[in-house]
Amino acid sequence: MTWVPRRAQRPDPSAGFPPIASPGARVLVCGSLPGQTSLAMRQYYAQPRNAFWRITGELFGFDPGLGYAQRTAALAAHGVALWDVCASAVRPGSLDAGIRRDTVVVNDFAPFLLAHRHIGRLCFNGGAAFDLFERRVLPTLPASLQALTRIRLPSTSPAHAGMGYAQKLERWRDALRVAG
Repeated sequence: MTWVPRRAQRPDPSAGFPPIASPGARVLVCGSLPGQTSLAMRQYYAQPRNAFWRITGELFGFDPGLGYAQRTAALAAHGVALWDVCASAVRPGSLDAGIRRDTVVVNDFAPFLLAHRHIGRLCFNGGAAFDLFERRVLPTLPASLQALTRIRLPSTSPAHAGMGYAQKLERWRDALRVAG
């Protein structure tokens, strides 16, 4: 019998971040799970080539080069909250396709949404976040929360190169218009 280190048998799951939300948040942007750069920096969308901060900066009039606390404060001031669908999951690397679905633990959205009653729209940063929410979270929500508007947006990840920046910006502009 060959000895295999424990780590090789059971990779440790990556754990997401707590939500960032002001009491008056109107839109919740949901990602799937922070990538490796975000996990290392403990910041949402920390990968420098991810277009999230560039897009939201352009939409809400703040410099995407500001410090993290200033960027998240600018989002909160415009009624935008951030959270990920996954509380934790095993994912080698940063690609959503690498998320091992059998290891996903989803965040508990019902108490969060009930505490943030002004949120009327959920926007998903990419297909993985949307699909995980639809399959794993939506069926657990009370009917009143299932009725919230849900919008699948193109991923701001650099891995989603099939759509140009201008197209992504327009789709995000339409979805976040209610927040601004």
